[in-house]
Amino acid sequence: MASPLSRFFSGVGVKRLSQVEVAPDASNQHEFNGINEFRSIFGSEKRKFETKFIFLSDDEDKLLEANGFMTWYDARENHPTRTEFRLYYSSNEVLASANSNDLVVVGKTGADQLAVIVAPQNSTSEKQLLWLFGMEEAANKFMVRDLTGDKRDMGFAGRYILSSLGMEQDETAPDFLDELLYKFGKVFPTTKEFSAYARSTVKYVSPVEEPDETLMAWLEREELLFKTLEKVIVKDQLVKGFGPDGTDVEEFIKLSLSIQNRRKARAGFSFENNIAILFSLNRVHYSHGAVTERNNKPDFVFPGIRYYHEAGFNPELLTMLGLKTTAKDRWRQVLSEAAKIPNKHLITLEPSISRNQTEEMKANNLQLVIPAPLFGTYSAEQQKGLMSLRGFIDLVNGRQNHYSATPLLF
Repeated sequence: MASPLSRFFSGVGVKRLSQVEVAPDASNQHEFNGINEFRSIFGSEKRKFETKFIFLSDDEDKLLEANGFMTWYDARENHPTRTEFRLYYSSNEVLASANSNDLVVVGKTGADQLAVIVAPQNSTSEKQLLWLFGMEEAANKFMVRDLTGDKRDMGFAGRYILSSLGMEQDETAPDFLDELLYKFGKVFPTTKEFSAYARSTVKYVSPVEEPDETLMAWLEREELLFKTLEKVIVKDQLVKGFGPDGTDVEEFIKLSLSIQNRRKARAGFSFENNIAILFSLNRVHYSHGAVTERNNKPDFVFPGIRYYHEAGFNPELLTMLGLKTTAKDRWRQVLSEAAKIPNKHLITLEPSISRNQTEEMKANNLQLVIPAPLFGTYSAEQQKGLMSLRGFIDLVNGRQNHYSATPLLF
């Protein structure tokens, strides 16, 4: 089933914030400038919108959300010939935290609902928003797009970015529900079990000839099947209620947090499980989660931890690979792992990482590995420095040709 952007936004406007729009010492107007193009989406009548304000950051601890409102009106409504439309926003922590030249997106998400998303200039979040809405760059006036007729599938990258905005797609696979319930019941199985089942339902993939495309097909199918089973299990919990009288707020919050944590943990373990299977099918020798110096545990060491700790083994034939479903600022964590290997590799599912970040990775001798279907979210210049999963497998297999090793099964 196609997942078009129009399921979430009927129209958007994108621009860069000016000093007068966000700096309290410069102005208290609480209005956006360069807004005339919004008439094609908002019309000419005065309207008030419930609004969710979101501040994105590459540092996950600095994400902000606030609820408020926005008002669209003509300041010269009573003038016979002139119009002067304005877009007023209520005071909120998100825009109070914004800076001049940060990116702002105003998106219509419902009949009387808006989302205002702010991302710092030159951040990965900014680059992802520009990619999502099909824009190379933004100016000081709103560039407005009507999305009502957009039926194109956003793909994995689009759903990934929307998820970071808290906009999860309510998509399930009802054709698999009976089999899921027969196999697992209304209980979450281990991620390894579930990954194996999900892989078994994906046909017409080639783990050896096309590992990148195979990985993405496996991950997308597993996500879809997990949400199918999760919906049934969570619905039962909602029907039962929370606490003795069914209305215990703290119990409800605990359930909500457990759902979020389970989704994040499952995504990470699924990534690891499927990557490990692909390595095995491609006859790659590796150790998974083995200990190096200072009790560090790189995700993968090639050809294996035994060789890593062997004093006489040529260190140039060693390789390490870190995994991060989301990179943002977390990619630096892999730099301290596997000290004997100065040139690190990191595979991530993060689309459209900023140029600043990819340049910094390069400066720190970190090679970014991206599944080939996500290359298109990066600029042409950035793509020259990316390595596909196919390329990484070829690299480690090439190094294996320089030594004799028995298969290592960890």
